Amino acid sequence: MGYLEIVATVFGAIWFILLVMMFHYVVFSIVGIFKKKKFPVRQEKLRYGIIISARNEENVIGELLDSILNNGYPLELLQVFVVAHNCTDRTAEVARSHGATVYEYNNDAERTLGFAYRHLFKQIERDFGTQNYDGFFIINADNILPEGYISKMNDAFLYYDRKYAVTSYRNSCNFGDNTISCLYGIFFLAACRFEARGRSVCNCSTRVSGTGYVMPASYVKDGWEYVTLTEDWEFTADELAKGNKVMYCDDAEFFDEQPTTLPIMWRQRMRWARGHTIVFFTRFTKLIKSIFTPKKKGGKDNKFSQYDIAVSILPSGAIGVGLWILQVILLALSPLFGYDAAKVWALYGIVSAGAFVFSYLLTLLTGALLMILERKRIPKLGFWRRFTSLLLWPFFLLINVILDVASLFVKNLTWKPIPHGATRKKKVSDNR
Repeated sequence: MGYLEIVATVFGAIWFILLVMMFHYVVFSIVGIFKKKKFPVRQEKLRYGIIISARNEENVIGELLDSILNNGYPLELLQVFVVAHNCTDRTAEVARSHGATVYEYNNDAERTLGFAYRHLFKQIERDFGTQNYDGFFIINADNILPEGYISKMNDAFLYYDRKYAVTSYRNSCNFGDNTISCLYGIFFLAACRFEARGRSVCNCSTRVSGTGYVMPASYVKDGWEYVTLTEDWEFTADELAKGNKVMYCDDAEFFDEQPTTLPIMWRQRMRWARGHTIVFFTRFTKLIKSIFTPKKKGGKDNKFSQYDIAVSILPSGAIGVGLWILQVILLALSPLFGYDAAKVWALYGIVSAGAFVFSYLLTLLTGALLMILERKRIPKLGFWRRFTSLLLWPFFLLINVILDVASLFVKNLTWKPIPHGATRKKKVSDNR
């Protein structure tokens, strides 16, 4: 076997192993296409605290609070808590006028959502006692909760005996504003349909994505400890390592507002990528250890979900780029073994171009399938908005590779608020 054959065999084996490690995503996607988990309607209504962190959200927080008040859930069983975090506007005043219990917290050194949650749970424990609630919803200030959302989440939470966190279907209230918001909308719909939905049918854990989830009050009996750039990934990894799960309710749909400009999109996704990298370095070993830790007597087997999330937090983009650089270096050495460099690079270029075209077309077709499957949940979009968004969808995902690599070198990245409300011209129901 010659030098190039050895290189091709070794890298072929590496890529095959990586594909096998992630093949279960294909299974989840196929399952999610055809099935979903349904939860029986329950008459029992639990008591919830609703946690909202808001920084300069006076334009949108009133609409969120109205959507909670008009959700159809018994209001005597709900208490809305807002932490006005480093605000310089009327967020606290607006929240109070809509009946929320508001705590103002100003500490410029503690800027992430996690710090706001940590402070708020301390205040709740002091003034009300966290154990006086059955669970806590984590909601963003720019979210909207359609009527019936809380009841549907209550049904799912009860189905799992109040033991696990339950997350929900994340849609976009400004889906059709422009191509960028549309791409974000497709991104979150894909995560729900091709990941979370299949996992729930297979009784496997999914992960929380930002907000839109409820968790048992027992999870915060000792306070909130997740304060990095991506506290949702931290929370998920730790709960899985403990042997818990994050379940999913597809029928409970909430609406989120997405960025509409390239600079804000880049800033937000860089923060996500850096936070994801931090979680990999701080949680991957813990998850791997948990896979090989014997389950507690009487406990449920959660090993596959632990493996699934461990694979999910791998910096796959950086790994792929690293393998590509190594392969290029090895190919550059081929003339030392008697190979014609021009022919080697020509063949490599053809193979690489073919792989790119195949990946692009496969991603394009997947996006088109998603828009067909989720057509009833996608707000009204013009033909050209759909068409251009689909064409750009593979590149939207490809940016993750660049961000994965960049996140390894970024330092002192801080959380900055995303402006909301400027483009929210209509109610969610008007965009159906």
